[in-house]
Amino acid sequence: MQPFSGVIAAAVTPHGKRGDEPDIGATLELIDFLCAAGVQGIALLGSTGEFVNLNFDDRVRLVYLAVKRSRVPVLAGVSHSTLDGALALGREANAAGAAGLLLMPPFFFRYRQPEIREFYLRFQAEMSHGAPVYLYNIPAFTSEISSETAAQLLSTGRFAGIKDSSGGWDNFQALSRYKQEHPYTLLVGHDAIFARARASGADGVVSGVACAMPELLLALDRAIARNDQAETERLDARLHEFLTRIEPFPTPVAIKAALAARGIKTGPPPVPLAAETQAALDEFREWFRAWL
Repeated sequence: MQPFSGVIAAAVTPHGKRGDEPDIGATLELIDFLCAAGVQGIALLGSTGEFVNLNFDDRVRLVYLAVKRSRVPVLAGVSHSTLDGALALGREANAAGAAGLLLMPPFFFRYRQPEIREFYLRFQAEMSHGAPVYLYNIPAFTSEISSETAAQLLSTGRFAGIKDSSGGWDNFQALSRYKQEHPYTLLVGHDAIFARARASGADGVVSGVACAMPELLLALDRAIARNDQAETERLDARLHEFLTRIEPFPTPVAIKAALAARGIKTGPPPVPLAAETQAALDEFREWFRAWL
């Protein structure tokens, strides 16, 4: 399979009326929206997709239907708190035809680097004949994959690449230096450093903002590709303006509010919002309509 590159939208998961189950129809409509916008891939059931709020059967069904519906490659999140759980999700994603598997270290408890390394090696050994496996470094929600551990894993040739959501420039530089010696796919998972990282050799971005504003990220990526510094700076400033506005909220909440302002159904948040948070979100939605 071709490696992922360019703008990959990190999709939210629309929820039904009760908030504890996915809205399948709305999810497929979101996939249609993202494909029509021209994204190069869709990352499903990552942190922006709130996979922790879904049960095993819902996750399996969403991946199967998304792969069937999407006109672009689907990078399926198969993260779990246990190795057996991640393997079960990985096998189902492979059977569904996912173009790649995105796996963070086991979440909730903190693990040392030797255990993280062993976790990934055991996973890949079991999944060696399936879709390419991408490391998923997101220390805000689980144990960090150090750049040294990432290099050790990538040096085996068994992993396709890494999505680095740390947002740390030093970490990106370390991964980028290693990429020059041992090529692999380096995807930025933090929108704030995307423009700088893409210009410095990142293969693409897995972007939550691209779920709500694919046009902005695609235009920014094109400006970077043609080395149009003025346009890159203008569009990156727009991106950071959006990021500043959504910073007070959990990322999926803000992305869903922006999508709702665009007429795309996303359902209620799985966690009720306080009155003051809802008021701030209403203000954000009005700002977004004018900004858009």
